[in-house]
Amino acid sequence: MNGILSQYLMRTILTSTALVLVVLLALAGLFEFIAQLDDVKGDFGTPQAVLFAALRLPNLAFQMLPVSALIGSLLGLGALAANSEIIVMRSSGLSVARLAGMVAITGFVMLVITGLLGEFIGPPLDYYARNMRTEARHGKDDNRFGKETWVKDGSVFLHLERVNAEFDFGSLYIFRFNDDNELASIAKAENAGISNDDRWLLENFRETRFQRNGVQAVESSVAIESFDVNTEMLGSSMVKSTSLSARGLLSYIGYLRRNSLDASLYETELWYRASRTAAVMIMPMLALAFVFGSLRSGGAGARLMIGVGIGLAYYLASEMLANSGQVFDLNPALVSWLPSMALLLVTVIALARIR
Repeated sequence: MNGILSQYLMRTILTSTALVLVVLLALAGLFEFIAQLDDVKGDFGTPQAVLFAALRLPNLAFQMLPVSALIGSLLGLGALAANSEIIVMRSSGLSVARLAGMVAITGFVMLVITGLLGEFIGPPLDYYARNMRTEARHGKDDNRFGKETWVKDGSVFLHLERVNAEFDFGSLYIFRFNDDNELASIAKAENAGISNDDRWLLENFRETRFQRNGVQAVESSVAIESFDVNTEMLGSSMVKSTSLSARGLLSYIGYLRRNSLDASLYETELWYRASRTAAVMIMPMLALAFVFGSLRSGGAGARLMIGVGIGLAYYLASEMLANSGQVFDLNPALVSWLPSMALLLVTVIALARIR
């Protein structure tokens, strides 16, 4: 019997959550499409704007799933409560703890779906969408395609004049420092790229080495260098943190720490993503606590407003704390998990007060 009830609750919550998510994604996709129309140029026209908005939907779905789970759970469980089905379950001897456990199973299923979406589907499609937009606007042969960047590899600083999706860098400047942080050499390559085995190929390479007894100039038509920075690491440095998977974030955070660089932005994104995923499991249990109260006899409109209010408060608190943490140099894990922990605390207290 409990298995049948658990499946019934899961089907009800998942169906309601899916419907809410579809509505939210339709609105978000429309706004994303309209935003892209403001900067249509080159080969990036209306069809490309539609494609860009569509490719962004999985990442947007990952961001909206906690709120969708809350609103969907409130609507689904609220409908069961309004039809006295929750009361019948309680009357049959089902405790609040057992009922919360069944709902938590549904939350765990949504947590797994959210994790897979945020790790394997959303970030790659988001990266592809942004790269497609850049190529369409500027063209692969346009010198403006790509952007310059600085990369640190231990005591070596690299200035790449232009980086694109094919990792064609244009001119490359290399600044080497010795153990005393004194400039040891300056080098320039007119063209540079990374081979499949992560070796840096430098064309028309010229280097000036500063020695205690003079200056030495070295020239080579082709030079091969090995740096700790490979294509994966360089690609991570060129994209938004939201376009990186959790594995990519961990790898890039490790690189930044090894080179004594600030990794707070990527650490915040990593912990924020983890807390957002965990919040999906908390939302159905929080909704359960609400439907035992005044919302039991309330309409769908009241449940919708409660869900929107709590979801909006959670989103604003999460964004505010994440941004404040970077400004005031607060612990990324603490500021990212605080809203989810507050929701969990409220959920436990609310369920404990149900008689």
